[in-house]
Amino acid sequence: MENKEYEETTGRVLKVKDMDADDQPRERALKYGIESLSTPDLWALILRTGLKGKPITELCRDLMRDNAHSLFSLERKSLNEIMATKGIGETKGLQILATMEITRRYNREKVGEKYIITSSQAIFDLMRSEIGNLSHEEIWAIYLGRRNDVIIKKRFTIGSAVASIFDVKAIVKEALLLEAQGLVLCHNHPSGNLAPSGPDDNITRKIRDACNIMDIRFLDHIIVTAGGYYSYHDSGKI
Repeated sequence: MENKEYEETTGRVLKVKDMDADDQPRERALKYGIESLSTPDLWALILRTGLKGKPITELCRDLMRDNAHSLFSLERKSLNEIMATKGIGETKGLQILATMEITRRYNREKVGEKYIITSSQAIFDLMRSEIGNLSHEEIWAIYLGRRNDVIIKKRFTIGSAVASIFDVKAIVKEALLLEAQGLVLCHNHPSGNLAPSGPDDNITRKIRDACNIMDIRFLDHIIVTAGGYYSYHDSGKI
């Protein structure tokens, strides 16, 4: 239910401009800089309108409270879960999702030359915003040129049981079609646990052996979480 429905039942909603000047995020941003605002105040600038008797800043404090005051927690929420905060309807929910998606795309951008894989850290930096904070598991392959420059990264499996549907042939076939010289495998652990599992080890062996047969360099298999990563290469397991 969007704010229009609240307007019809409760009267005019409070907008940022209706607040006292000292409480207006816009005025404080202009006076002190955007970086001076709290996270709820930043959301207030984006979402703009609150409810009768509840200004947008308070609504946004409720939003962050409902998400453990964490943008990582908010990022994992679906539209319906975001709308569980009173006053956040479909339009506001989509604004929030759009803002989070813009942030992810910004974090994935690299200005200038192609992204070159120089270490496991470089792989993590490339993939963290893509899969690090997902609530489900995904397997991706990164295809590389001669200089370990990224040709493309592609998702192959998605869901809670990706190991059972892992397709080595599809990943290697894509490498051949792209004429890739190297390959990196990545997947995430939504639990945040970085320890590789038995199925993770099995996937690594299968892709390593297939790459060896096709003369494709298999650089690494990285397990990604929001807070860190595990590298099979760095651990001496490739």
